[in-house]
Amino acid sequence: MRDEIQKIQISKAAEYLGISVDTLRRWDKSGKFTAKKSTGGHRYYYLTDLALFRSDIFALATQWVLGPAVEPQKEFYCPTSTEFKGRLSKLQVSLQKITMLTNYYPLIVATAGEIGNNSYDHNLGNWPDISGAFFAFDMNKRQIALADRGRGVLRTLKFVKPGLKNDTEALHTAFTETISGRTPEARGNGLKFVAKVTSTNPIKLSFYSGNAIIVIKDSGEKMTITETDKYYSGCLALLTF
Repeated sequence: MRDEIQKIQISKAAEYLGISVDTLRRWDKSGKFTAKKSTGGHRYYYLTDLALFRSDIFALATQWVLGPAVEPQKEFYCPTSTEFKGRLSKLQVSLQKITMLTNYYPLIVATAGEIGNNSYDHNLGNWPDISGAFFAFDMNKRQIALADRGRGVLRTLKFVKPGLKNDTEALHTAFTETISGRTPEARGNGLKFVAKVTSTNPIKLSFYSGNAIIVIKDSGEKMTITETDKYYSGCLALLTF
């Protein structure tokens, strides 16, 4: 349970975020950033929720992937698949509380699970430096960020498809082709499921690996794959819903 000392009154919460009390009340009413309410009807916030809302989880994930080889923030770090699965369960509990997601929150969980599981399946025993994955979610901003500092999609798929020439080809293969083979690297077919879910539901995926990014969203448009000006040695993903 959370400590009573972590409860922040609305006036202090507004000051912490650098906004007015009226703005915070509007955010509460619209659902952008909802307050907790005491039995007496008074609004309050948890300090941990305020800190998360003020931060940018995708920026933190990006900085970790592109930065020096150090472990990410403890609250977002899943060193093994066991920790990842535990945090995935917490994501499911959080999503279940949002009424508007009732019809498809299991698909959001499954999508995040497929992306995260790939980090462990494809890098087990072969992590270049820091093992494990970054996994953070923000229910107020409707965002999920996942990242690893693994070998990336191109180096992984070259074990079963040596003819791949670059990162854009690798991402296209990973999200559109069914790959078979005996090696562990052939277990990436879950990304085809990810592509199907994000293209047919109100979920957007931005997925980076190497110097390429693929964007898939429920807009009737085809997925787009383009080169980036930065090199992501592992994988970085942002889900918005």
